[in-house]
Amino acid sequence: MTLQRVNPPELARPSGFSHVVIAPAGRTAYLAGQTALNADGEIVGADIVDQFEQALGNLLAALRAVGGEPGNLTSMTVYIVDMTAYRARARDIGAVWQRLVGRDYPAMAGIGVARLWDERALVEVQGTAHLP
Repeated sequence: MTLQRVNPPELARPSGFSHVVIAPAGRTAYLAGQTALNADGEIVGADIVDQFEQALGNLLAALRAVGGEPGNLTSMTVYIVDMTAYRARARDIGAVWQRLVGRDYPAMAGIGVARLWDERALVEVQGTAHLP
């Protein structure tokens, strides 16, 4: 199954996302928001990068549980408590993405929020995936 990523030349060159992702016929998985909770229900990670890695790992674990893989992600939203810290560590966060997911990016949005459900959480990721 191949997702088609479209980045129209009249839009700004994307960095870390795709403008449009087209999926062929199949099933859609709606992935709940994941924070940096470990298996014991505790927030782990000293900073935004550590927490992003745990949260993304949790999202990918949920995706694998339904037979998906990172390349199946079509859309993601990242909820960010401290946008300044997130932007300052963007390269490190990008390195985590490339290590866990690769170089293909879904359609993405980053949204600054005042706080998340668990006030110790710095970031939450939510996604949609296309399963063959």
